[in-house]
Amino acid sequence: MTNANLGANKAFWVVVADESQAIVYARERKSGPMHELFRLENADGRKKPGELVSDRGGRAFDSFGTGRHAMANEKDGPKRHVAAQFAKQIAERIGKAVHNGRCRGYALVAAPRFLGVLRDAVATTCHVEPYKTVAKEMVGKDTNVLQKLVDN
Repeated sequence: MTNANLGANKAFWVVVADESQAIVYARERKSGPMHELFRLENADGRKKPGELVSDRGGRAFDSFGTGRHAMANEKDGPKRHVAAQFAKQIAERIGKAVHNGRCRGYALVAAPRFLGVLRDAVATTCHVEPYKTVAKEMVGKDTNVLQKLVDN
């Protein structure tokens, strides 16, 4: 089977992701050589939380009395939201591939801070559990290193 045909036929996928990028590799079997199938980019995943929020929190009146105070502005919320949206996009691609029969199974390799978000998103779009999950930052690493990590 050639690499060109591998993407069209049933293949095992290895999804390597973090908040800003996902690389999907295909392989004929659960272990062995793999090649890059496609990439997904999330430019907002690289931004700082302050760049994602348009302004500061406003002012609010107390429910009784004449007091006023500043509203808290959650700095971590926008970053989590962007990560969840990107995880959903990745999960939809996996779910469609499994449903259409292009993907026989998949492994998830993601940064620890992103793996839980990605697993939750995949659970809502795909009825098949990953055959392997690895909590490690591996985006951009050599495919030989990835192969050894997933094969163990």
